[in-house]
Amino acid sequence: MSLAAELAAALEAARAAADVINALYRRNLAVTVKADRSPVTEADVRSEEAIRGVLSRHFPSHGFYGEETGRSAMDAESIWLVDPIDGTKSFVRDTPFFSTQIALLRAGELVLGVSSAPACGELAWAARGDGAYLDGERIRVSETATLAQAIVSTGNLKTLAATPRRWAAYADLVGRVSRIRGYGDFVHYHLLARGALDVVIESDVNILDIAALTVIVREAGGVFTDLDGGEVGLETTSVLAANAPLHALVAPLFNP
Repeated sequence: MSLAAELAAALEAARAAADVINALYRRNLAVTVKADRSPVTEADVRSEEAIRGVLSRHFPSHGFYGEETGRSAMDAESIWLVDPIDGTKSFVRDTPFFSTQIALLRAGELVLGVSSAPACGELAWAARGDGAYLDGERIRVSETATLAQAIVSTGNLKTLAATPRRWAAYADLVGRVSRIRGYGDFVHYHLLARGALDVVIESDVNILDIAALTVIVREAGGVFTDLDGGEVGLETTSVLAANAPLHALVAPLFNP
C-alpha cells in the first residue's frame, strides 16, 4: 500500500466532511441520544457518509470502523478509524472545539492520522516516518524537560477522579507544574504537537477520538500511551501524551 496515496485520500475525505459540517454548523439541528447517552446529529451521520464514500472509492478493500455507521471488514489488514465529529456536544452548543478524526490502522499499528477542525480553521496530519504538519507547516513537541516549567492540559477525568490513588497522583502533579489547563478534545493535542504545551492527560476516551492524534503527536516527536504506559489500541480508554522527558517524569506518578 502507498501511505502517501492513503494520506491524500484521508485529506480528501476530511475536506468532504468539512463541507458537510460547515453547511450544518449553527443550524439548530435535531439531536438524538444514542444508547451510550452520547448525542448524534444529522451532521455526524452525513459527514461520516461523505468520509466513507471517499475512502471506500479509493481503497475498497480496507476495513472501516466509524462512530456512526459502524464496523465492516474488521479482519482486513488496513482499517480506517473515523469519528466524523469528535466533540458533538460542543457542536450542538455552537462551540467550535470539535473535529473530524481519520486514522489508518495497519496490521495493528497506527500509521496515519488526519485531524480537521473546520470551525477553527485547523488541519493537522501525519504519516508514519514523514513527520507531523499543522496547516502545512512542520511541527514538533516542546523541549521542556522539568515539571516546574511544564504546562499540562486535561480532558475527560471522571474515571481518574473516581480512582483515589490516581486522583492523589494528579493532585501531586498539579502542585508541581507551571500551569494546568483543560483545553480538551483536539485542541490540546494540536497544541502539544506544536510545542505550545507539554503534557496531556485524559482518563475517559474512545480510540476513535485519539487514533489520528496519536500518530500526529508521535510524528511530532512526542510519546503517546495510555495512563498505564501501554500501547494505544482499539480498547484504549485513557491517555498520557507528552514530550519524551516529561512523559518519563509523569508516568511513574500514575504507576509508582
